[in-house]
Parts: sequence; structure tokens; C-alpha cells
Amino acid sequence: MIIVLLGPPGAGKGTQADKLAARLGIPKIATGDVLRAAVRDGTKRGREAKSYMDRGDLVPDSVILGILQDVMTSPATKKGAILDGAVRTVPQANGLGVMLDEIGKKVDKVLLFDVDDDELVKRLSTRTVCEGCQAPYMGRDPGTSCEKCGGKLVRRKDDEPEAIRNRLEVYRRQTAPVVDWYRDHKKKVLKIDADAPVDDVTARAVEALGK
Repeated sequence: MIIVLLGPPGAGKGTQADKLAARLGIPKIATGDVLRAAVRDGTKRGREAKSYMDRGDLVPDSVILGILQDVMTSPATKKGAILDGAVRTVPQANGLGVMLDEIGKKVDKVLLFDVDDDELVKRLSTRTVCEGCQAPYMGRDPGTSCEKCGGKLVRRKDDEPEAIRNRLEVYRRQTAPVVDWYRDHKKKVLKIDADAPVDDVTARAVEALGK
């Protein structure tokens, strides 16, 4: 089963991807993680991505999809995967669909994590992230240590309230139309109320997938 996670910044997609991966026994594939791994390992596509990054340019969707294809054809994803951050725009959704079709796979379910804007601003304005592994933490002070890698926690500039609202507006313009795209292409979009404790949200997602 291949599951795509959607939702606004601060909805908890990364946390839920980890939880669902453990519950369902399939790996979480976070676009940022596989991109950094390809660059670190010096793969052909990783070197191509690094050439863009070194110039300060965005890595094209075609390169990122190539890196994802390498991952999706590996033995680790034989039973499926949870894709976090792979789809942010309609062209990316279309590109992912074409790539999966080429390797004989498809998106089975789409989980849309829904949270009220005011709650998202509240969450993100109290968030810190590890400057090393980028793990997010809620309510942890900047300067404390990451529990995963020991790196220093920092407050991102785009987690200030005004910047958060701008990010939410970008989400509505670019990512929200992806939901309609998947529905138009007969994919089941499961809307999950994510304004709840983490484990409750996971339980709701698992129940929805079961249906």
C-alpha cells in the first residue's frame, strides 16, 4: 500500500508518518530525507541534485522524482510506503503518478490531516527544530538538545506568526488543489481531524485506512 500524506504546515504529517510506519509495517519516505541521503551518498541523482543546491537553486521536480523512483524500486518498499512531503503541487502529484505507473505501482490512499488555522499558528509559533536532523519539537526552548541526534534546537524564522499565515496562504494556493486532483483521478482522500493528541490522530488515521 502506498499512502500520500497531505495537510498544512503544522498539521503533524511528519509525526504521523512515523507513527503510521510503525503501525503498518511499511517505511516512511520523507522527500527531504531521501534527497539529503542521495546527496550524502554521492549517487548519480544525488550529485545532480547537489549541483542545483550548490548554485542556490531549487532542485527540479524531475530530479526529486528520480530519487524517489530509486527508493520506490528498492526492496525496502516492496510492501509499500508512506510518502511525506512528496506532493505539494498538482504537477508533483501528476509526476508521482506517472513515475509510479512506470514501475508498476500506484497511490492507494491519500490522508488529509485537517487543523484549524488558529491552532496551526499556535502550534508552529511554539515549535523548535533540530538544526542537524530537522526533527520538530513543540514547546521546547531554543538551545536545548535534540533527543534524536544531540543537535541544537532552533526557532525557524518562518515559524513567526506572520510568516506562518503567509505559509498557510501558499498552502491554500499550491497544495490544497492537489486534493481535488486526487479526487478527480479517482483516488480515495481520507480527511482526518488532526486537532487532537498525537495518538488519537494516529488511531483515527488507522481506522480510516481500515475502512
